Amino acid sequence: MPSAVQVRTTGGPEVLEVTEVEVGSPGAGELLVDVAAAGVNYIDTYQRQGIYPIDLPFVLGLEGAGTVAEVGDGVTAFAPGDRVAWQGSLGSYAARKLVPAAGAVKVPAGVSDEVAAATMLQGITAHYLVRSTYEVKPGDDVLVHAAAGGVGLLLVQLAKARGARVIGTVSTEEKAELARGAGADHVIRYDREDFAKVTRELTDGEGVHVVYDGVGKDTVDGSLASLRIRGMLALFGAASGPVPPIDPQRLNSGGSLFLTRPTSGHYVRTREELDWRADELFAAVTDGSLDIRIGGRYPLADARKAHEDLQGRRTTGKLILIP
Repeated sequence: MPSAVQVRTTGGPEVLEVTEVEVGSPGAGELLVDVAAAGVNYIDTYQRQGIYPIDLPFVLGLEGAGTVAEVGDGVTAFAPGDRVAWQGSLGSYAARKLVPAAGAVKVPAGVSDEVAAATMLQGITAHYLVRSTYEVKPGDDVLVHAAAGGVGLLLVQLAKARGARVIGTVSTEEKAELARGAGADHVIRYDREDFAKVTRELTDGEGVHVVYDGVGKDTVDGSLASLRIRGMLALFGAASGPVPPIDPQRLNSGGSLFLTRPTSGHYVRTREELDWRADELFAAVTDGSLDIRIGGRYPLADARKAHEDLQGRRTTGKLILIP
């Protein structure tokens, strides 16, 4: 039987257990995929800890890429031998997986399985944030937290490609160099400086049009303080912990601000929307305008180490598991 990383009880990285699981034949509308690479995402740690409850036991992981081994009844868009990628399908930390055909996309020639796996969830997240949650326009000022992380590096590149001035926050000089390399115009060491104060100074006291914040509890107050009148805080994650309730009056006094807590599933509700986002991302990867930085490759058996490194903020770019 193929191996997989299973959670039998919620908790820290030590609860991750590599085991063998039975994977049946694909049902109607499903693909049986030999997984070549699985993406590691912060949401995986929330699910592992029980912050986002899932019935136990379960196999972790929401994205990956690999080769179709079999197709189920009614599947006409894919065939055995096709390379595919997906996001939003639980159970991806595995050597073999059943994937809903409705959530899979074909991987074009010139994009490796590892890069495809590294592109899907974080890439689609960055795409919907920049194109749909707040559509970045030429001349906008944008603040990106954790600018050297997996989503952060993509946000910097996509926002710059749309003509924005990008300010990024990071915690080390190595990460600052990565953010600058991705195109950030200004980089703030939030471990040394008050990023809200510096952001205000960089924007002549006005503040930024949008803050993309995947950090959460530690940054939310400064994020709100960094916005211009009628600016938007897109709070798409909580790497530092859940954000306490926010009094709507703070949005009023801060300048009629907008606050949203988006999630990927609401931005890929149709096949057309999924294909649009994936096609644009893969096209940008293929033509070299979007660099997918893989910051760490781990054997499937080392999933615990990947989670420890991710939550210890010892990583940059995207982490992937190789079955």
